[in-house]
Amino acid sequence: MPAGQRAKEQTLTPPTKAAAISTVLVAADQFTKSLVAASCLPGESLWILRPLLHLTYVQNTGAAFGFFKGQQTLFVVMSVVVIGCILRELLIRRPMAARVVWGCALILGGAAGNVIDRVRLGYVIDFIGVGLWPMFNVADSAITIGVGLLLLHSLRRPSK
Repeated sequence: MPAGQRAKEQTLTPPTKAAAISTVLVAADQFTKSLVAASCLPGESLWILRPLLHLTYVQNTGAAFGFFKGQQTLFVVMSVVVIGCILRELLIRRPMAARVVWGCALILGGAAGNVIDRVRLGYVIDFIGVGLWPMFNVADSAITIGVGLLLLHSLRRPSK
């Protein structure tokens, strides 16, 4: 078998790549949240770079900016729907640009990480504070970057 063909056969499919990326992301998200929960009391802060960056343990029962506090069922259902839609796209779309695979994987892993918190704890652990921006976590960062990658891809002019 020619080397080029062998390399092509060993290439991971978009769903496999996305699953690997999402799994690593969920592990990192849950690990960082467990470190914060084990090391801090709710509301406790540690300044990293005053006044720009701090770590503060927050038990968030709402969404960004504190909207919809206590609506755990709504957030879990919405997240499961998003996860299902992304999985569907990953399984049926071919070919897929690398930024689309990464975008989907980051959103998938971020949504899964926050769903784990909501189901297990009844809230999401947030701990990263930047300036006046609302508190967030690794999963939230991944979702934001993933959405950005998908937007970037959708705004790209198709090649002729």
